[in-house]
Amino acid sequence: MVLVIGGAGSGKLDYVKSLGYSEDEIANGRLNDCKVVYNLQNIVFGDPERAPELLEALLAKEVVVCNEVGSGIIPLTQRERLAREATGRLCIQLAARAARVVRLVCGIPAVIKE
Repeated sequence: MVLVIGGAGSGKLDYVKSLGYSEDEIANGRLNDCKVVYNLQNIVFGDPERAPELLEALLAKEVVVCNEVGSGIIPLTQRERLAREATGRLCIQLAARAARVVRLVCGIPAVIKE
């Protein structure tokens, strides 16, 4: 599994498409039978308490894409803070077991784990 992270608008989707994945192979904000999960943070924010249960299903994907949510303004609500924390912890577990981790900055991929 390849984990792709980066800020919103950093070029993550274009990068995944450059790897040869089509729109039909990319699930946006949902977990289904597609090879790629895009916007993982949206799934976690929908139900933060369920985040640990997602790990095995995500590890079975070819690519998982998530916005970096730990930088910036701390959310006002407790639920959003919990969701941000759950997303971060899930990404830590994914990164530890990923074959590769790529961070996108201004559309430029930087491999941080190979």
